[in-house]
Amino acid sequence: MKYAVLILGLLCLPAQAGLLAPSTFDARHFLPPPPVAASAQTNAELQELHAIAARSTDADRALAAHDAKDETADMFNVALGFDLATAPKTFKLINLVGDEEEDDTKAAKDFFHRDRPYTVDTALKTCTPVKPGKAANSYPSGHATRGFAMAEILSALLPGRSQAILARASEYAEHRLVCGVHYRSDIAAGQQFGTILALRLMQDPGFIAQMDDARAELLSVLAKK
Repeated sequence: MKYAVLILGLLCLPAQAGLLAPSTFDARHFLPPPPVAASAQTNAELQELHAIAARSTDADRALAAHDAKDETADMFNVALGFDLATAPKTFKLINLVGDEEEDDTKAAKDFFHRDRPYTVDTALKTCTPVKPGKAANSYPSGHATRGFAMAEILSALLPGRSQAILARASEYAEHRLVCGVHYRSDIAAGQQFGTILALRLMQDPGFIAQMDDARAELLSVLAKK
């Protein structure tokens, strides 16, 4: 219920012409604080990461490592059943969502300042190299935020494929756990923040116009399949 209230409040905010202004889109208004360090929940989440690591195969880790490096709209190609680059207006629009996510999530990470799990528990091994020392940028997960924000926009453009699109966003986010670079609560916050981000963008007249162009382009592309 509280998330529904947050989303309703979000939709009442004034729209911006283009990307969202920090004064109207602040993660502190939409996300609860992360679990406290060394709390029972944080410790349980660390145990879950060890359990995921124990059951993950080399193939699982390879897929997670690939997703760690792929932050563009082509992550949805398999779910869509075609190369999104063949729809350049749509491809550009979805990547614009990714650019917006990066700015908004950075501000959120700076505010919440949560240490990454592998810096708290050095026994955790990550699927990609990480810089030594503290990394207080765990909450929310940027990849999860990006994946779900992109997925919500794509689902609005292609509702008939929404289940496959959202399943791919969920897999993309889950791979951050396989990689050992986020807690479960980071992923949940990313899903929430990404969904709100998409809803907010879809209230902007300029963005809506770009979505209309993308929708027409997609219909043309799919008609040729």
